[in-house]
Amino acid sequence: MDKALDTEKQKLAAGQLYNAALDPTLQSALLRAKQLCFNFNKVAPVDKLGRIEILQQLIGRLGKDPVIEQPFYCDYGYNIEIGDYFYSNVNLVILDCAKVRFGDHVFIGPNCGFYSAGHPLDKERRSQGLEFAHPISVGSNVWFGAQVAVLPGVTIGDDSVIGAGSVVSKDIPPGVLALGNPCRVIRVITEADKEKYRQ
Repeated sequence: MDKALDTEKQKLAAGQLYNAALDPTLQSALLRAKQLCFNFNKVAPVDKLGRIEILQQLIGRLGKDPVIEQPFYCDYGYNIEIGDYFYSNVNLVILDCAKVRFGDHVFIGPNCGFYSAGHPLDKERRSQGLEFAHPISVGSNVWFGAQVAVLPGVTIGDDSVIGAGSVVSKDIPPGVLALGNPCRVIRVITEADKEKYRQ
């Protein structure tokens, strides 16, 4: 076996099938993240500083003025990169086995999930506990409606809007409204959309 891929963590990083249960380093990191999520979710909503302090321990990169409403759950935390002025509503789940990156001014509705992890279609390998992970990338100024699921390997371009209830299994270009299951581009966001709600 290639020496570079001796551990399950190395296989994970290479995008190969791996078994997290066989790697003590991954198990320790999972447990650490679960404890930090537990601590975060128990902090009083008025204690903004206490919440930020826990997020700084948990999240790999945390931009300016993030707001993550409770409860929040993730796998490892250190694979999450969050830009400036990030907002997520309640029940955000990020399975960050691979990198999950968010640009600036990302707005996420309630009950959304970003799932970099997946499992083989083949039942034998799946029953052996094997899984894979592919990174997710979200640009800046992206808005997700409620109950959106973003699947492994997806990239979403800047300035796009993902409609509520969408299952995003393929890349979404910049500057579009996309929705559905599977999520697909409905139309380009235009200058007229900027004027629609202008006061």
